[in-house]
Amino acid sequence: MIEDIPFRHIAIEGVPHSHKTFFAQALASLIGGRVILDNRDNPYLRDFYEEKEGAAFLTQLVFLINRYHQQVALAQRELFADRVICDYLFEKDKIYAYQTLTDEELIVYERIYSILAEKVPKPDLTIYLQVSLPTLLRRIAREGTDIEKMISEKYLQNLLQAFDYFFFNYKSTPLLVIKSDDLDLTEEAEMLDIIRQIKNLKKGHLYYVPSSYGQKKSSRR
Repeated sequence: MIEDIPFRHIAIEGVPHSHKTFFAQALASLIGGRVILDNRDNPYLRDFYEEKEGAAFLTQLVFLINRYHQQVALAQRELFADRVICDYLFEKDKIYAYQTLTDEELIVYERIYSILAEKVPKPDLTIYLQVSLPTLLRRIAREGTDIEKMISEKYLQNLLQAFDYFFFNYKSTPLLVIKSDDLDLTEEAEMLDIIRQIKNLKKGHLYYVPSSYGQKKSSRR
């Protein structure tokens, strides 16, 4: 196990099917740490995908409250004395809110978010797994649920752009952006190279392109 990693609280982010949970687990197996998974249980999610009136706001509030309670519980138990690797960043909740809520709903959401966010600990390092729209579409077709396959390509394109914009302007913590369309999480050499990037990242942003990027393109034609 690689132990000389300076970061104790690491957040992994990306759009759905960016494989951020698999990445968090692969990273934890190499550097140690407890993996914390986003709570995806939400009774309003199907209504949201079926575009029922008011469902977007209720869905967003449930996700926000779930993530808040989980993050505050972690801080209260002082688990950051040991390494914690979360497969989400609390701040990303706003990305979805601005994609789905009306202006009136956003006013209420922002008031609630600003109160809760003050008590949520920030990670020491954030890792953003960036993927392209073709990769996302392929993964949803292969891995997605029936509900996820109902999502329009336009919404997914807007979501990818929103994530890229958010992390382009992200300044809260050191940030490692990984071009991960072809990232092989079972390839130890590739993961070790990523860990080397993490070790060298003290502040600011680092954009990393793995050696595997582009190698699978020829097989897709």
